[in-house]
Amino acid sequence: MSATRLPGTPRLLRALNDRAALELLLEQGPLTRARLGELTGLSKVTASQLVERLEERGLVTRVGEQAGGRGPNAQLYAVRPGSAHVVGVDVGPDRVVAACADITGAVIGRVEQSTRDTDDPVGVVHNAVVQAASSAQAHLSSVRRIVLGTPGLVDPGTGDITFAFNLPRWHRGLLAALRDDLHTAVVFENDVNLAAVAEAQSGAAESVSDFVLVWIGAGVGLAIMLGGRLHHGSSGAAGEIGYLPVPGAPIPRDVSRRAKPAFQQLVGADAVCALAAEHGFPAGNAADAVRAAIEAGSTGGPVLDELARRLALGVASTCVVLDPPLVVLAGEVGHAGGTALAERVQHEVAAITLVRPRVVPTGLTEEPILRGALRIALEAVRDEVFGSTVG
Repeated sequence: MSATRLPGTPRLLRALNDRAALELLLEQGPLTRARLGELTGLSKVTASQLVERLEERGLVTRVGEQAGGRGPNAQLYAVRPGSAHVVGVDVGPDRVVAACADITGAVIGRVEQSTRDTDDPVGVVHNAVVQAASSAQAHLSSVRRIVLGTPGLVDPGTGDITFAFNLPRWHRGLLAALRDDLHTAVVFENDVNLAAVAEAQSGAAESVSDFVLVWIGAGVGLAIMLGGRLHHGSSGAAGEIGYLPVPGAPIPRDVSRRAKPAFQQLVGADAVCALAAEHGFPAGNAADAVRAAIEAGSTGGPVLDELARRLALGVASTCVVLDPPLVVLAGEVGHAGGTALAERVQHEVAAITLVRPRVVPTGLTEEPILRGALRIALEAVRDEVFGSTVG
C-alpha cells in the first residue's frame, strides 16, 4: 500500500508559515516584516500578510520601530506576552513553590508556601496557583496549563500519582480533583524528570539527546533521556534508582511499609551526613557536609572517595543497561560535590564496568524542577496557541 502525502494546501502552508514566524520571534526577539520575510524565505507581500494575520489573532504586537534607509521607519513586532500563561509547581514534603510565566517564557510571578500545616493537597495547589497568577497580574482564565513536579510515581496511562514516599496524602484521583478545581489542564510529572528537562534545555546536558541524571538529596532518583525524550517506563517507575538492591545495605521486603530502600540507605542525605560525620565533618545537611569535605582538601578526600564508591554502584548498574554517553549528578549533593565528586564517580564506574560515561555535575544552580515544569508547560501551550498545522 503506497503512502499518502498530505497536500500542501494554502491553508496548511499559511499555518506552517505562521508557526515558523512565531518561533523566530521567540528566538530572535523583535523583528521587522522584511526581516521575517528574509528568515522564512517568504516574499515581502506574503510576510506582510502573515504579520497582519498574527496581529488579528492577538499573537503578535508592535513594540517599536527600526530606523534606517529611505522612507518611514520599519515597525518591529514581537510575540504578545499575555496571549497565554502557564504555571509550574514544585511540590515537596514541606513547601510548595509556584511560578507563572507568559508565553515568551518570562517568569513574571512566583510564590512559596509551607505545606506543614495542611493535609489538603487540592487546597495547597489551588492557593499556590492562584497566588502565582495574581503576583504576575495574570487572570486565572489565561493560564492554559499547570505542570506539577512531585516525588514518586506518575502513571503514564492516567497521569495520576500512584506512589509518593514523602507525600502520603497525594494519591490516585487527585489529578481529576485539581482539574475540576482549577478548570484548566493540570499535569503531574516526576520531579527528577523535570530537572532533566531543565538540564537539557540550558544545563550540563544542553544539546545532548541521550543522558541520565542522578538526583542525590533527601531522596534519590534517576531521569532517563533517550533521543531527547523522557523515558517513563510502563508504570512510571523508570528511574526509581533508590530501590536498586545493592551491596552494603539491607533490602526491605515490603515497600508499602515505607522502609528506606537499599541504594537510598547508602547515598541519601541522611547517609551522606552520617558518612561525613564519621570522618570528622558534622553538618546540618548533606550539602554542607560535602562542601566541608571539599574545602578540607586531602583531609576530606576519604569522604568523597567513599561517597563516589557508593554512588558508582547505582550509576554503573544504570549505565551497563542504557550505556549513555553522559551522566549528570544533581540534587543538593550532586551540586555541592561539583567536579570533585563527579570525577571520582566517573573513575569508579570505569573501574567496575565496561562502560565509560562522562560524569559531570549539574549546570543549574536554581530551581531546576520548577524550570523543567515551566518548560514542559510552555511547549504544550505554544503548540495549542500557535498551532503547527490546520486540519
